[in-house]
Amino acid sequence: VCLTGCSRDVMVKIDQICHKNSVKFFTGDVFGYHGYMFADLGEHEFVEFIPIGSFAGVGAGVESVLCREKGGMRRPECCGGGLFCAPSHPPTPLSRQRVGFCQLKEALDVDWSGEKAKAALKRTAPDYFLLQ
Repeated sequence: VCLTGCSRDVMVKIDQICHKNSVKFFTGDVFGYHGYMFADLGEHEFVEFIPIGSFAGVGAGVESVLCREKGGMRRPECCGGGLFCAPSHPPTPLSRQRVGFCQLKEALDVDWSGEKAKAALKRTAPDYFLLQ
């Protein structure tokens, strides 16, 4: 669901409904030179590329995307159980990651008086407070 031009209350309500039903939610708006964007992707799983030369400590969950087809079936030209495909294909090691996103209400209800929030304040764009 993508929202723009809605009131804060409407955005929070729609996000709560989306989060409850595991539907990805995006909202944003632009005001001249200022704007904001928020995404609640719930539990989001993605694949991250591992740059060549950083294989030290790579776990068993890392493998070449070229060795997999849709549905996770191994392609016949790939090495048997190895980390990389046959020499005719360049290696592309990937790591599967999972991250949980907060809801819009949580992001807007931050108590800025705590020590942890004060540290985060330095990294928070002033535009965040325009939505308040």
